Amino acid sequence: MGKVVVMVEDVFFLAKIAETARHTGVELEATGTVDSLLEKALAKPALILLDLNAKAGALEALRRLRDAGNQTPVVAFLSHVQTELAEEARAAGCSEIMPRSKFTQELAAILGRAKA
Repeated sequence: MGKVVVMVEDVFFLAKIAETARHTGVELEATGTVDSLLEKALAKPALILLDLNAKAGALEALRRLRDAGNQTPVVAFLSHVQTELAEEARAAGCSEIMPRSKFTQELAAILGRAKA
């Protein structure tokens, strides 16, 4: 079973992600800082989930991951109106970017990728 690392600041949304991970049998590890995310990424998780609105510096984390050569798939989410931020994340090497609503709808399937 693969591990999923998530960087999200909204504790209620984190609880939703954690509950879905539990139901899908996926090990989830949460982080709140760029340095912590980079450290956890060294363990080669199956997937990284990234809230692009995290004040801790989600884009910085993504850039530093890719600059370090880490190719772990990153699924990022944001508000559907933040098209410029989505483009910045894409340019920084994000694997998949989706509106938070779609991310929520597809969360179980997204987490299931870590088990494959």
